[in-house]
Amino acid sequence: MTERLYYHDAFLYDFDATVLEASAAGIVLDRTAFYPTSGGQVFDTGWIHIADRKLRVTEVAEREDGSILHVLETPADVSTGASAHGSIDVDRRRDHMQQHSGQHVLSAAFVRLFNMPTVSFHMGADYCSIDLESKGLTQQQVEAAEALANDVIMQNRPVDIRFVSQEEAKGLGLRKLPPVEKDQLRLIDIRDFDLTACGGTHVTGTGQIGCILLRKTEKVKQGWRVEFVCGKRAITTARRDYATLTESAGLFSSHISEVPPQIRKAQDELRASRKERERVLEELADVYAAKLLAETSPSGARKVIVRTYEDRDLAFIKLLAQRITRQGENAIALLATTSGQPALVFAASPNQPFDMGALMKEALARLGGRGGGSKDMAQGGPQQLEGLSAVLADLQQKLV
Repeated sequence: MTERLYYHDAFLYDFDATVLEASAAGIVLDRTAFYPTSGGQVFDTGWIHIADRKLRVTEVAEREDGSILHVLETPADVSTGASAHGSIDVDRRRDHMQQHSGQHVLSAAFVRLFNMPTVSFHMGADYCSIDLESKGLTQQQVEAAEALANDVIMQNRPVDIRFVSQEEAKGLGLRKLPPVEKDQLRLIDIRDFDLTACGGTHVTGTGQIGCILLRKTEKVKQGWRVEFVCGKRAITTARRDYATLTESAGLFSSHISEVPPQIRKAQDELRASRKERERVLEELADVYAAKLLAETSPSGARKVIVRTYEDRDLAFIKLLAQRITRQGENAIALLATTSGQPALVFAASPNQPFDMGALMKEALARLGGRGGGSKDMAQGGPQQLEGLSAVLADLQQKLV
């Protein structure tokens, strides 16, 4: 069992210890200030100094026997009983304290205001999140919880640590009791606001959290997920957001407050432009179809139109095939495009004795690729263009 120094002082960044175990997996010390991944909080990193060696700690994990394993960047030959000096990555530890303590404040705010308990907590490299047990969550509720949490931070309430028995804890009104019974529970007490069991590293006053910024909400299986950042992360995130908004506003030659209406305006214009383009393409397809039908001589009882386009996309040749078979009572269109992603479209007027889906399979059997369709219309994407003209010519012969 490793003595956990962080239980009593999260601001302890340097400590002395003795090596209990050393292997390729890492080093176990008799005491440590390194926090292992647990309870939603990720591990500390830093260094272990042994003799004249500085060993980088890249991960910290708790083992089943209660000992804490310090995983090293490079395995080192270390003797059991050697004296060691540990140094925590201060910036990482402070960030984790801000995020974890901020989570306690935020979770308590959602309970106090809306009786929405937190069922899980995740700490990521860029953001943190809590999952709330709730069927609904409004933007007004999000803003209210954020405001209350930041009020508590501004008040700089003391954050105390104490240890109690499981039986004592039951009568203290904890926000959440841990599912696993332990002889002693470590309680994090945010004065007159929140009391809960937790083994993580925390600030000593809520003012050290700095601030809490809620970023995103989304519906998840067990309720609602709220993403947030605290302290320096919140400042970094706000700065990045502001830079993004400023750049976006510059593109619109407007103030950042005008970015949303400018985007909506651009979307409306884009939709209108798309509809106009579709209308023009339909008119163009009608003209093309009439021209092709007029200049194509009947082959028996039908007109078979075969064309390959280098400057038209799939959407256009599909539209053209539809117009040909609508304008011509006995027409068949075998169309291809080599622009961008190669594609084939075969179409026939109603009541024709040929199966376009079967013809498409035959073509793709020779050209490779995938596709299919119905008796009247089929679509496919050939893997190769070599031999395309020959394939279309052979199919045309079958239709006359």
